This record gives sequence, structure tokens and C-alpha cells, in this order.
Amino acid sequence: MTMNYTTTNIAQAITDKIIAELEKHQQDGTLPSWVKPWNATGSDARPYNPMTKNHYNGVNWLWLSLLQNSGDYGSSNEWLTYKQAQTVTGLDKPIKAGSKSVQVIFYKTLLIKDKTATSDTGADKTKKIPMMKIYRVFNRDCIEGLEAPIVTEPRAIPERNQSIEDFIKATKAEINFGGARAFYNPSIDTIQVPNLEDFKTVEDYYSTIAHELTHWTGSEARLNRLKGDSFGSESYAFEELVAELGSAMVNAKLGLDGKLQHVEYIGSWLKVLKNDSKAILKASALAQKALDYLENITGTKTNKSYTATA
Repeated sequence: MTMNYTTTNIAQAITDKIIAELEKHQQDGTLPSWVKPWNATGSDARPYNPMTKNHYNGVNWLWLSLLQNSGDYGSSNEWLTYKQAQTVTGLDKPIKAGSKSVQVIFYKTLLIKDKTATSDTGADKTKKIPMMKIYRVFNRDCIEGLEAPIVTEPRAIPERNQSIEDFIKATKAEINFGGARAFYNPSIDTIQVPNLEDFKTVEDYYSTIAHELTHWTGSEARLNRLKGDSFGSESYAFEELVAELGSAMVNAKLGLDGKLQHVEYIGSWLKVLKNDSKAILKASALAQKALDYLENITGTKTNKSYTATA
């Protein structure tokens, strides 16, 4: 049975699924599906609309990543609306029998005339009105007449991946290597990461850098997200959730398999999510802004995106 959500309870549905995955990780160590939604192929693996050439970002990225490998919706990272499926296949009924659609959120800001306020010249001013609505998409695997996407074996990442190294270098973040801890120090605006040889895998190494780069974007000089919250507080745990989602988004962009960097925060994350059903909308929107910032300063942003904002 297809689930129907409003813009309010879709946030609750996403939150419930994430809570279930975090609790499962606590029990048996299973990675949440947003961490590794696809096998790494060396290319951008974020949920994608092949007709518009846009990625589904923010909470839509998280939602589609969570559902993609559930077994109910298909395993491609490509998602299309019904009309787009009709267009690409030329069929009146392009969806395979028994297939389910997924509801995602479309958000944009409308500019309308504000007739209650005029400028000194008498011209009408405009005001911004947020518009959020839900629409449906189908996974590519659910569409008749389309060849399955090419699936390649996970690539063996060499000791250092030059394109990823170039991405990191292009951020111009000051990263120091060595020691036994990874962290971002906002007081001196530097990142500290252990040496490559101290990590079990190269993926862990780059995922850790991506996590700390997400924190780095939150400085006052950049996105002004960090508020100096004390360790152990709910707001501190929220920022760690933002950084974890940001790391996963960067990993998906770079074609890397991800891994939770701070599993010790799961209990705190569960508290945050259970206290506020919209927390995941806020966290994923902030993580998306972090990725957008990194893409912009590295010159790797290739298109606009469907973004949901809390």
C-alpha cells in the first residue's frame, strides 16, 4: 500500500526510520543505509533525476537513500516522476505492476508583491513566501522499457585518490596530520586528522576528513553554524549529526563507501530525533548547505538541485 504523507508527517516518517536504523546499529553494528546506500563506483552516487540532470538533495537525498535498498522501491540511484517516465519510455503506463512510488519534498521561495508596504518611491515591494509541496517519484528499476543501469564492481581505491586529494586541497582548509584524534578546532580554524597509515582503510581516512570539513564549514567566517556548544549537550550532538550527514553526502559525491565516524553519539542523536520530529529536516538541510559550500569553493558543483529546507 502506497504511503501518503503531508509535509509535516513525512518528517516524522523519515525520523522514525532513522531512529530504527540507529537503534539497529546499537544492537548489531549494522551501518545505517544512508552511510553506504550504494557500492562505490568512482562516480557521484547521490539520488538523481536523469531527465532534469539534477540531484535530489537535503532531506530528499536522505529519504531516497534510506528507501533505495529497502527491497521495496528498486536499487537504482535514478528517480523519475510518472510524467517523466511516460516521456522517456513513450508508454502510457510506464510503471511495472506492483511498483511503489516514493513521496519527496519540493521546496522553493516565491517572490510576490507586498501591497501593504511600499517604498519611498511608491513602487510595490516584494516579500518572500516559502512554498513546500510533496510529489511522487519512481525508481528507475520500476519503469518499463529502460535498461538497467550499468553496475560495476566496487573499485579498489588506491592508497591515495588524486581526484579526492584535489577536492580536499581545493577547499583551502588548513589540515594538520598526526596524533590520535580527529577534530576541528574553531578557535584557530584548523582541522586535525591522524596520518593515513593509522586508518584501517583509505575510505575511513577520507570519510573522517569529510566529517571534519563539514564542521569546518560551520565557522563564523563561513556558514556561521557553530555556536560553541558544550560537549555532551543536545545541540552538540545535533552538530555531530549534521557533520555525519555532511560526510555521507561528500562520500556519495566522491564515490566513496562511508562509515559512521562517531558511533558514540548514537544515543545522543536518538534523543535529539525523538524530541523533535523536524530535527532530521533541519540537520539534513544544514548538511546540504555544507556540501553546497564545499562544492562552490572547490568548483565542483555541476548543477542545481531539488532541495528541501526545514
